[in-house]
Amino acid sequence: MAINPFEWQCSFCNQHQVVTDSTFAKSFKKLYLGKPRAGDVGVSFYAIRCANPSCNELTLTFSYVTAKVHNGDWVENAELQSWRLLPDSYAKPQPDYIPIALRDDYREACLIRDKSPKSAATLARRCLQGMIRDFCGISKSRLVDEINTLRERVEDGSAPKGVEPETVEAIDAIRGIGNIGAHMERDISLIVDVDPGEAQALIELIEMLFEEWYVARHVRDEKLTRVKMIAAEKAAAIQAGKAQMAQQKLATTTD
Repeated sequence: MAINPFEWQCSFCNQHQVVTDSTFAKSFKKLYLGKPRAGDVGVSFYAIRCANPSCNELTLTFSYVTAKVHNGDWVENAELQSWRLLPDSYAKPQPDYIPIALRDDYREACLIRDKSPKSAATLARRCLQGMIRDFCGISKSRLVDEINTLRERVEDGSAPKGVEPETVEAIDAIRGIGNIGAHMERDISLIVDVDPGEAQALIELIEMLFEEWYVARHVRDEKLTRVKMIAAEKAAAIQAGKAQMAQQKLATTTD
């Protein structure tokens, strides 16, 4: 059966694209095992191949579902449980210039977000503190003190480029989310009992800060380096031109 094309973002390369029949597959199988507690059940999977030639990875999701009869055939009804097989994490690819310790904490937080939200939140809080220490150069005994110091530096203009008032507000807003906020003032290694939504809020904050701090700084540095190279090349060309003109003038005088 042909599908209606839909927009999709690859979790391996982050590229947005339109999924069509040539890059999508889905299948359902009724399980003939009598009638278990959930009733008539089956399994299904869907797979999407990334259309980006430099990626070409496969995203694969497997589901345990209820089944029903439609037009004389067993079909998938409602999802009971789902497992994302490829990739095994919802973590977005992050560039190598972000410190590996931060990338590892972020990826692991994404990996266990649904199975252990409280552990995911703990890793995300540690990643947040690691970013404030690495990018902003602020190190205190408590995360809340580091956030307050960052706010003061933003207000007096001494914060690193890319750290905006809105960024600090977003960081501070996390302190108002359930148990995460209640434990911001304690050791970041403390495991906090949170739900998946609270853990996801922290993960999305980490992703935003990766983009606004590290990626933006890298792009800015690349542009500045390119401008400096162009300026240096122009200066060298001017000097070479002046030298050539001097040689021609000298040759004319000698003749």
